[in-house]
Amino acid sequence: MKAIEITAFGGPEVLHQGERPMPAPGAGELLIRVSASGVNRPDVLQRLGHYPVPPGASDIPGLEVAGVIEQGAAGELADAGFKLGDRVCALVAGGGYAEFCVAPVGQCLPIPKGLSDVEAASLPETFFTVWSNLFDRARLQKGETLLVQGGSSGIGVTAIQLAKAMGVRVIATAGSDEKCAACVALGADHGINYKTHDFRAEVMRLTLGQGVDVILDMVAGAYVAREVECLSEDGRLVIIAVQGGIKSEINAGLILRRRLTVTGSTLRPRPIAFKQAIVQACLKNVWPLIESGSIRPVIYRTYAASDAAQAHALMESNLHIGKIVLTWGSA
Repeated sequence: MKAIEITAFGGPEVLHQGERPMPAPGAGELLIRVSASGVNRPDVLQRLGHYPVPPGASDIPGLEVAGVIEQGAAGELADAGFKLGDRVCALVAGGGYAEFCVAPVGQCLPIPKGLSDVEAASLPETFFTVWSNLFDRARLQKGETLLVQGGSSGIGVTAIQLAKAMGVRVIATAGSDEKCAACVALGADHGINYKTHDFRAEVMRLTLGQGVDVILDMVAGAYVAREVECLSEDGRLVIIAVQGGIKSEINAGLILRRRLTVTGSTLRPRPIAFKQAIVQACLKNVWPLIESGSIRPVIYRTYAASDAAQAHALMESNLHIGKIVLTWGSA
């Protein structure tokens, strides 16, 4: 099969299309003929050598795919409500940038009605991450206020739409007025251009000094100190990436006085059982919203898989709004 390989750690140019043996599904797994592969920030980190592959996972990058079920044990497929030839999307620990990919049955979902494979390939990594961190970990509730850092990213556009669908007030930051306008068009109540405004001051102004209940942060670093300052009492800060650095200084007194929670998580190394629980939560709570049109995938651009280097260059430019997807000819 064709696959995109990381030939050495470095820039986008180290990605090349090569030939690999087709993977064979084991117990509890199925083989997907991939038509589209989502591109995510962890793929870039893996290419740079900053995100080691979990034990047992493929060294081929790619964490989410869409396509059709090519192979799998009949009993396991039936138990999961699938059959050969069904269209599915899946979260995987690696191997997504390839014509065929193995995925645990429990991490596969039917493609929502009305969606293309390209749209479906943009769902698992972002929706799983957002649901797990905002609603499981941060306990975001209807009527609360959420601050999304990086609202125009794949994670950001998902968080905005999902939070609004759940009755949450949303403030989003982005790096240009155009991106802020895109966030508002997706449902955000306010957009803050972090390059021209102090997001902490703007948050406090917009909330009349009360602060926000939950912050979803992909930056960390120096942002954390200001984020702690704009949390309301019993506020929760969830860190899901450290694009701004791993070291932060915070006012511990504020954490004590306001009873704040600072937490974080990564999804890729978590056990299959954990991810299966997220699958079931998304099937119950999110898939109906997608099928009704209340939430829609936001695809910025697609590339032929052989042009994966260009896709990574776009990802690193931060010019995109929404998701970037690779296609394998049939999408």
